[in-house]
Amino acid sequence: MRVLVTGGAGYIGSHACKALAAAGHQPITYDNFAGGHRWAVRYGPLEEGDVGHQDRLAEVFAAHRPEAVMHFAALISVGESVESPETYYRTNLAGAINVLAASRAAGVERFVFSSTGTIHGQPTSMPIVETMPMAPISPYARSKAMVEQILIDLAQASGMAIASLRYFNACGADPEGELGEAHSPETHLIPLVLAAARDRSPLTLNGDDYPTPDGTCVRDYIHVSDLALAHVLALNALTPGHGLRAYNLGVGRGLSVKQIIDAARTVTGAPIAVRLGPRRPGDAPAMWADPTRARNELGFRPEHSSLETIVETAWRWMSDPPNYARAAE
Repeated sequence: MRVLVTGGAGYIGSHACKALAAAGHQPITYDNFAGGHRWAVRYGPLEEGDVGHQDRLAEVFAAHRPEAVMHFAALISVGESVESPETYYRTNLAGAINVLAASRAAGVERFVFSSTGTIHGQPTSMPIVETMPMAPISPYARSKAMVEQILIDLAQASGMAIASLRYFNACGADPEGELGEAHSPETHLIPLVLAAARDRSPLTLNGDDYPTPDGTCVRDYIHVSDLALAHVLALNALTPGHGLRAYNLGVGRGLSVKQIIDAARTVTGAPIAVRLGPRRPGDAPAMWADPTRARNELGFRPEHSSLETIVETAWRWMSDPPNYARAAE
């Protein structure tokens, strides 16, 4: 299939483009490069544009006639969303509406949406299952939850087959070394830990008094290549009239911040100095997924998501000088 990938030059979007190409599909990247990178567009044609520009979207749909859409383009920082909620609703909500409208006008029948496990807020029990109520606590998470509600209505109105993929903590880098994480500023734990190892700089630990086994936050970490494969599996499973189906994308286990730091010390051989900082507002003590639905319905079985593989692939990417330079582009 020809698949339009909005945000295809970003971290997860570029890995998804690689997975699509490997599966015999043609990914068409649509990106404004606000957060993505030109060096990450390697597996199909590029169309530069913004999801806020309806006319440009219409041009691209007319030129390539995609049979499916994967929508990644979004802003992703929880803290930034609290400070600038209007920006997040404009990009994440209004942008998604524009892409959906263009998709429907072009007769696209398959749509894969990049969502988040944080739409459930701070659940009182673990693991998180897809049927738990949505209770988002940040503008970022609320923007994703709002899009999911729109997707339900659109699936009913149009017959479009839609998969909403709720990520937990994406991490790691392409095992073949072609792609990796390069955010600016970086807010994700594993690249921050590895940057501290590489640069011999102290890492700030945001709280060590949570009600968890070692006092630090616990999260479900899934390798980005496994996440990308799940998008291909979801796309292949979609059939017209399918409606909307949501899937948790995690591995079903929780790892603490201290466990991540210890693994990074082992992989890098660096001591990694840690200084204690305050808790971040809104951080839940522990969150991990129940991935049963994705396993049973999509055949999703992560292959790269051991802690050692996650840290090793991320370290190989980050410690390579050319990649280190490209990450700043």
